[in-house]
Amino acid sequence: MALWGGRFKGEASVQFKRFNDSLPVDYRMAVQDIVGSIAWAGAIHSVGVLNDDEHTRLVEALNALKASVEADPEQILTSDAEDIHSWVEGKLIDATGDLGKKLHTGRSRNDQVATDLKLWCKETGGELLLALVNLQQAMMELAEREKDTVLPGYTHLQRAQPVTFGHWCLAYVEMFNRDIGRLKDAIYRFDTSPLGSGALAGTAYPIDRNLLASNLGFRSATLNSLDAVSDRDHVIELLSTASISMMHMSRFAEDLIFYNSGEAGFVEMSDLVSSGSSLMPQKKNPDACELIRGKSGRVVGSLAAMLVTMKGLPLAYNKDMQEDKEGLFDALDTWLEVMEMAVLVADGLKVNRSRTLAAAQQGYSNATELADYLVAKDIPFREAHHIVGEAVLSAIDAGIALEDFTLAQLQEFSGKIENDVYQYLSIESCLDKREALGGTSKVQVQKAIDNMQSGENATLNAQVIGAPGKVQIQHALKQVKQRLNAQRAAALSVRRARMSDVDKIAELVSFWADKGEILPRSRDNIIHDIQNFVVAEIDGKVVASASLYIYQTGLAEIRSIVVDEAFKGQGQGQAMVQYLLEFANDIELQKVIVLTYVPDYFTKLGFVAIDKASLANNIIEDSVATATRNPADEVAMEYTVDRNSK
Repeated sequence: MALWGGRFKGEASVQFKRFNDSLPVDYRMAVQDIVGSIAWAGAIHSVGVLNDDEHTRLVEALNALKASVEADPEQILTSDAEDIHSWVEGKLIDATGDLGKKLHTGRSRNDQVATDLKLWCKETGGELLLALVNLQQAMMELAEREKDTVLPGYTHLQRAQPVTFGHWCLAYVEMFNRDIGRLKDAIYRFDTSPLGSGALAGTAYPIDRNLLASNLGFRSATLNSLDAVSDRDHVIELLSTASISMMHMSRFAEDLIFYNSGEAGFVEMSDLVSSGSSLMPQKKNPDACELIRGKSGRVVGSLAAMLVTMKGLPLAYNKDMQEDKEGLFDALDTWLEVMEMAVLVADGLKVNRSRTLAAAQQGYSNATELADYLVAKDIPFREAHHIVGEAVLSAIDAGIALEDFTLAQLQEFSGKIENDVYQYLSIESCLDKREALGGTSKVQVQKAIDNMQSGENATLNAQVIGAPGKVQIQHALKQVKQRLNAQRAAALSVRRARMSDVDKIAELVSFWADKGEILPRSRDNIIHDIQNFVVAEIDGKVVASASLYIYQTGLAEIRSIVVDEAFKGQGQGQAMVQYLLEFANDIELQKVIVLTYVPDYFTKLGFVAIDKASLANNIIEDSVATATRNPADEVAMEYTVDRNSK
């Protein structure tokens, strides 16, 4: 069903329809389109366009359609609808008749598609953040495993100075940390709702757009309707962030391809990420890393295409902008897949420590140490540099290492050289001298690992510079801890719930409700609130769930924390709470509360007890007596979300 046919006398050609239709691409935004439509139904109901009965019928039909789509999204592709908006509207009309035609009152496809895309980007951004954290964690674990492994460092692909393999890993931890920062910044910036901007001039109905934005989970509404419907900066920022991160991934892959080569032989890839040759049986190719390197160009290409598409467009919406989604979807899918593959690469990497040590001992990588030794003997660095250069040339001619010269031979280059020189020429000395912050000494690498794990990393240092004192330090520690808690949650496979999880969630809730530990929730209630649930998995099996119920702007309650009895005590409950607290931070809530019989559990997670009487009546009345619990025994606790931890 076309949404625009009234002023046309004839039908569009089949060829144009194929050229124009976007359903094969934008069908991925079906859930977002339905969610936006539910919010819009509420908005026009609030200004009298829909009566109570009409609003109820529309919302029920939209929720039913949402459940159907989540169960089988591919069903959409059998339709000949122009786009996802016309498909949803057509299905709504099928379900409710002429009532379905009222929903689009005051709304344009321009603000509708802009809203759908931002909602999709918000959800996908969360998945990408978790993938980056998982990758960072994998590199931290590899750094811990290989923190003492000596590795030749390179400049210009020439051996330069020895480092440790752990130090190499931590370099990528830093890169991925910047990627996380860029992604969070982008998500924060585009967290504004265009809905209610109409085609370009705004809606004619007196809708509270900030309330509408809040109902959709945005932090605010956009401020200019022309900009709102034609803005695709969020697409470009996500593609830019993805491109920079993919550049980091490509460098990571290139390093490992070189280290894996027969000439280097520093590492061996796991069989899980390697392939062989159809002709040469001895080959074991690092195909995963080569594909990571290759796919980076694909993502960068999507960024370039989007920039070129947008650079000449006048305000407001133009059909060129329909090209925003295919490249974005492909690029973010690719980025996510690459990060997951990189985790597999890092987890299975085997380092040949004897080979890396032997390589680090070659190539005169201790030449700088000899120059520094001479500087300590009061020889100016430039003169020391020249002396050592002559010594290296002589060593190359003789085919020996610097440390293999006799003392008499070394003294031919400088009389300042004494017998203590040899302790400076060892690999251990080369490494141990690099003890300044960020250096490759074993002490510094261990400090870096410890600091990342304890939360006292460079971010903390930056936060407390110029602001000494216990209050500022504790504030900074809380910020870092909040972020690292989300990392631990990711490591324990906590994720947003999906429709396919409903039956398992209902089973867990029913089990503990029957025991009187929590309040019962119907399956329909869980389906309706599925977007507020998270689950934890072990080996791909859902073993726990929890939900975040938002009462009003700035306040939410964590509810229904349940863990399969066979998997209790493994940290899934804590991980889900940590995930929800980070989510609360991301959507800029101010307070998160719990009503609990186990306050000690939540105290460890940063909650503090509050006066239960201070809570609103609608929160208190949700507590009812069970066979084993008395609401009077419940303790109210509160967590203050640290908004500065972004």
